[in-house]
Amino acid sequence: MSSANGNGNGNGNGHGQPAVIGPDFVPDEAMLAQLAGEALRAAALPAAGGGAPADVSPSAAGSAAAAPRGALGPSFLAPPLTPPISLSEALSGLQIPGQPLGSGAVPDATASAYYFLQDPAPAAPGLDGLTPPLPTSTALPLALSGLEIPGQPLGDGGIPEVSGAPGYYFLQEPTVAASAVEASSGSDPAAWRKDFPALHQKVHGKDLVWLDNAATTQKPQSVIDAVSVYYEQDNSNVHRAAHALAGRATDAYEDGRTKIADFLGAGSSEEIVIVRGTTEAINLVAQTYGRAQVGPGDEIILTVMEHHSNIVPWQMLAQETGARIRVMPMTPCGEPRLEEYEKLLNPRVKIVGLTHVSNALGTVLPIPLMTAMAHRYGAVVVADGAQAVSHFPVDVTAMDVDFYAISGHKLFGPTGVGALYGKRSLLEMMPPWQGGGSMIKDVTFEHTVYSEVPYKFEAGTPIIAGSAGLGAAIDYLNAIGMERVAEHEQMLMAYGTAALAQIPGLRLIGTAPGKVGVMSFVVDWMDTEDLGSFLDQEGIAVRAGHHCAQPCLRSLGLETTVRPSLALYNTTDDIDCLAAAIQKARRASA
Repeated sequence: MSSANGNGNGNGNGHGQPAVIGPDFVPDEAMLAQLAGEALRAAALPAAGGGAPADVSPSAAGSAAAAPRGALGPSFLAPPLTPPISLSEALSGLQIPGQPLGSGAVPDATASAYYFLQDPAPAAPGLDGLTPPLPTSTALPLALSGLEIPGQPLGDGGIPEVSGAPGYYFLQEPTVAASAVEASSGSDPAAWRKDFPALHQKVHGKDLVWLDNAATTQKPQSVIDAVSVYYEQDNSNVHRAAHALAGRATDAYEDGRTKIADFLGAGSSEEIVIVRGTTEAINLVAQTYGRAQVGPGDEIILTVMEHHSNIVPWQMLAQETGARIRVMPMTPCGEPRLEEYEKLLNPRVKIVGLTHVSNALGTVLPIPLMTAMAHRYGAVVVADGAQAVSHFPVDVTAMDVDFYAISGHKLFGPTGVGALYGKRSLLEMMPPWQGGGSMIKDVTFEHTVYSEVPYKFEAGTPIIAGSAGLGAAIDYLNAIGMERVAEHEQMLMAYGTAALAQIPGLRLIGTAPGKVGVMSFVVDWMDTEDLGSFLDQEGIAVRAGHHCAQPCLRSLGLETTVRPSLALYNTTDDIDCLAAAIQKARRASA
């Protein structure tokens, strides 16, 4: 087959003839790289207009709520196509107090700020013990080998040159034993789909294409079986019982906790609290640690990219305590403005809430760097990991976060279960949130002695079947290897970005380098909700709306987007179906 890039070498330099994706088009990896680079450059928004940090204290909340959209003006909605500011450029003006630029406190502008992309940064004076050692990385996955960030030539530090060395640290060869991988449909992503029963159905007479993974993931048969086995054979309450079923139920529940701890890189299973999900986990921290540590005049820093679950609990706390919320802005392409984050940090900041991956844009925040910066001022970092853990390996110890929240249903596990990681020293100092059975050692009418961590935060009958199911989901992912998952998804991201960028009237929203999982967009010829409904009639499930991230979208002059989102079981065929259906909708709207 002749090369589709017009120059025959597939080097991704962006100077070939425009590529056309048709039913017979099968690009090689170099072609994917070129298309991804072209797509990101074409979709990029200008660097100007990202805004200064916002002050949204409770007293000002009412007037601030409607401000972003009007303040941007109509010109922001249709900006000229100019290169976005890179994270390296954003970092170039950032300075940690007491540390000169380039001293190691802030990574050099030629290195990536994403902890899973960069080479280890030299230790900075005054940061000993704060910045965790970062894993070595020398190349991006081959699928992105030709991707060029505007302003950063290939091989000049912005994106390392492709060589025989491994790429992202989580794209190195999986260390899982071969027998374990074989137990889960092998290493072929197309074969992984067979493990997910819900994917094998028709919707409106069409084969289901599930691209709503940022909202929830489908479940492999092993997870369904684990939940069924609990209810069919082991159904009992846990702890404090002498009979066999209680023992088996307790084992299933606690095994789930241990697997979560290992999966997240926690130091101990005692640092894992089983909760209903990320929302409950963040509320737990806000209503225990927050109430005890935050007072009048204190500050809470959030990013504009946060999901509502990492905004509203802190608003409630601020209203109750007299604290105020400060907001770190982002660039128009969805990168964090770290120089503005540095300006916000001060000794009054008690809590910093950070999304690890934006659910609306797919941006990956440099959590280790931002955590180290916050710790210099004595602030505690609460990270929302709901959108991260299904896409690449996470190590909470290496990142040095104080709290990290996840949801099981976004990790191929059951709904209604999740986990909160907390450093043991912090969990021990925090009061219980809810009272009742299971979280006590001794109760009289005069006094109650609470259980040790983590049990003092798990009042009542716990989420037993959910913990067993989440443990099974982690077993499934470990058998495949998160490195393999990340590699596959980065290839899909490059392919999908290129495919969508060629559709007339379609604009990608969120084009930060290194993004994962999400390919949000808007079109100028149909309302987002109408397009979502049209795609549903074609058997394609996507999310159309504000994605519980209204401040994020409004900072871009938007109210809604269409959000296809990826998971390990998606394939290039799914993306081809999506692109064809969007083209069909465009023709129908003409």
